[in-house]
Amino acid sequence: MPIFEFRCLICGNVFEKLFNTRQEEFVALCPECNAEYLERVISRTNYIMGSSQGGDKTKLTSKSCSTGNSCISFEIPGPE
Repeated sequence: MPIFEFRCLICGNVFEKLFNTRQEEFVALCPECNAEYLERVISRTNYIMGSSQGGDKTKLTSKSCSTGNSCISFEIPGPE
């Protein structure tokens, strides 16, 4: 069940919406001012880069995606 964050472009309120299914309909209104002008916000994570208890480290892999651009992928240690 994904949780998305939204920011109201009128009053600046940031709020979350939990979706139970992909097909769930969402009435896009700010709960503070009822404005319909919202933008999706990229949520912060609470993952800390570094060693885990087992000593494994996050592995960053950089590769070329297209001419002049690169992409980075993260391999985060954890249970398989």
